[in-house]
Amino acid sequence: MKLDRKKALSLLFLFLPLVGFAHDVTSADQEILRQGGLLAYIQVGATHMLTGYDHLLFIAGVVFYLNGFKDIVKFITAFTIGHCITLIGATYMGITANEHLVDAVIALSVLYKGFENLGGFKKLNIKSPNLLLMVVIFGLIHGFGLSTRLQSFENGTEDLLAKILCFNLGVEVGQIVALIPIVFVITFTRKNKQFPAFYKAVNWYLVIAGIGLFFMQMSGYFSGGH
Repeated sequence: MKLDRKKALSLLFLFLPLVGFAHDVTSADQEILRQGGLLAYIQVGATHMLTGYDHLLFIAGVVFYLNGFKDIVKFITAFTIGHCITLIGATYMGITANEHLVDAVIALSVLYKGFENLGGFKKLNIKSPNLLLMVVIFGLIHGFGLSTRLQSFENGTEDLLAKILCFNLGVEVGQIVALIPIVFVITFTRKNKQFPAFYKAVNWYLVIAGIGLFFMQMSGYFSGGH
C-alpha cells in the first residue's frame, strides 16, 4: 500500500480543529461526578484522557520514536509515573495554576517531541536531552494539567483522596485504551516502505499542532484579562 506524504499531511490536518476542544470541563461531567460517586471519577478520568488530544499527541510522539515493545513499556511507564505524581500530589495539596498557561506548556511538549523525532537537535548540532528524563519531566507537566482540570470540579472534602485516586485510575485506563490503536497503527505502518514519509508527516503535524495549541492557549490566557 503506497502512502503519499502530502495526502497523509492533508488527512492529519483534518483533525487539527479537534485539538481545540481537548479535555474541556463540562457541566455534564460535573453532573456525572455529583450523581455517580467514586466510579464516576473513573469514568470522567478515562473520558478526559481519551479526549485530551494534547496528551495523546505527546504519547504518540513518544511511541513513534521507539522500536521495541520493552522500550514502549519503559517510556510510557516513566510518563505515567510523572503524571501520577503531580495529578495526585497537586490535587490533594490544592496546588493549581492558570489552566491556559499549563496547557500552553503541554502544547510545547508536543512541539518538542515532533522536533526531536525529526532530528531537530542533530540538525542544529545540539546534543539531544536524555529522552527518558524529558518524558518524566513532561509527564509531571501533563499531570499538573490533569490536576488543574480535576480541581475545577466541585470535589468537596469528603473522600477527596479516594476521588483523586479514582480519577487517576480512569486516566490510566483511558491511556491504555488510547495506546492500543496508536501502537497498532505505528507497528503496521512501520512495515510499509512508505513509513519514512509517514513518519515525517506525522511528526511535522506534531510540530504544527504544538505551535497552534500553544498560541491558542496563550490567546485564551490573555483574553481572560491577565
